[in-house]
Amino acid sequence: MPDQNDVIPIYLFLGFLESGKTKFIQETLEDRRFNKGEKTLLLICEEGIEEYDISRMPKKNIVTHVIEDKEDFTMENFTKILKDSGAERIVVEYNGMWTMDEFFKAMPDETTIAQVMCFVDSTTFMNYNSNMRSLVVDKFNTTEMVVFNRFEKNFDPNEFHKIVRGVSRRAEIVYEYSDGQIAYDDIEDPLPFDVEADEITIEDKDFALWYRDIMEEPFKYDGKIMTFKGLTAKNSKFPENTYAVGRHIMTCCVEDIQYCWMVAQDESGNEPPNKEWITITGKISVQKHKLYKGKGPVLMVQKVEKAEAPEQPVATFY
Repeated sequence: MPDQNDVIPIYLFLGFLESGKTKFIQETLEDRRFNKGEKTLLLICEEGIEEYDISRMPKKNIVTHVIEDKEDFTMENFTKILKDSGAERIVVEYNGMWTMDEFFKAMPDETTIAQVMCFVDSTTFMNYNSNMRSLVVDKFNTTEMVVFNRFEKNFDPNEFHKIVRGVSRRAEIVYEYSDGQIAYDDIEDPLPFDVEADEITIEDKDFALWYRDIMEEPFKYDGKIMTFKGLTAKNSKFPENTYAVGRHIMTCCVEDIQYCWMVAQDESGNEPPNKEWITITGKISVQKHKLYKGKGPVLMVQKVEKAEAPEQPVATFY
């Protein structure tokens, strides 16, 4: 592993073709607060109509490199480009048709993600979301901020907000209007249950929202008594008195359905069978656990009852 001081930061800009990535990156590199002279690798994975103008930047210590073919976007190639550039940091204009998994697999060992922003052309977004939903979800899952540019006064922010929040509760949302005005999304997005209560029962229809929330902010639930319906899972590698309980969740389409689970620690000696629907009650304890490879919410089981499968066995965010 590289020394902490030698880690090279990556500033990653996502979005589909003509979404405004190039314009924003150009303006960022023109900003003296960002461009103080550090040698920068500008890696371009998608060339649109706009081109970069290095002459307008206060510091010219920028090396550009274009990768147009996905087959060339490998760790070996990325590492060579970085080494040849001698860069101290990397700015990436990523191809909207390539997945984030492909990016993470290609990241050189000595790099780390410093910032991720996603740019969206509001005038074409609904069409992209309808026809390429999996790619939209792929980007929104990773980004820290979604910028809806070319936003018009007659557009309803609630519609855009709902789509982002269906994927991520963490991403900040910004609307850049066609007249140049900028508005930050402040739409309240309350959870469909009282997260302040000491004892919380999760309805079947709310499981996906709750699961994402507890995995993103587990300490919010630390010490709380939870009751929910889930499907058990266990294999021989699990520690004693431990099983998984969760549900299959669909984010956008059938292809992305995954079993999403948490650790259940049950000392009762009456462990439920594998692959059985149960209604389970227990206290959340955020702690290190072998199955998480780090800290996560462990359900300290208090009560288990056999249950019927939910009306919709696969949970969704809608």
